[in-house]
Amino acid sequence: MSAHSHEIEEGLAFLPKFDANGLVTCVATDIATGDVLMVAHMNEEALRKTIATGEAWYFSRSRNALWRKGETSGQTQRVVEIRTDCDQDAVWIRVEQIGAACHTGRRSCFYRKVEAEGGGAKLVFVEADRLFDPNAVYKK
Repeated sequence: MSAHSHEIEEGLAFLPKFDANGLVTCVATDIATGDVLMVAHMNEEALRKTIATGEAWYFSRSRNALWRKGETSGQTQRVVEIRTDCDQDAVWIRVEQIGAACHTGRRSCFYRKVEAEGGGAKLVFVEADRLFDPNAVYKK
């Protein structure tokens, strides 16, 4: 193990490893239940703002833009704890979710499970009730 990898894995310096696009994967879970709410990406600015404000900020790859969770929908995330993995290329935030985490209006983005079917797979809805109407909120 090199001195650098030892510092990354065992040291106390926060040295996030952003990918070639300048992003780090972020997993958000509910602090009360432990449920996975969403997986998104953060660039350096989103991570810095999340740490500084205690609110979740992300970087949208599809819109190529920084965004604060809930800025349009009101469905915010108050960050209670931030962790990083062993090689600091992923971030885990434990949040107090206000309302729904998913842009589809559901509590979690993980509202379908994968089931085996005839040598393939199919999706089945689970915990899929909508907490808000995305068409009304996002004016699509």
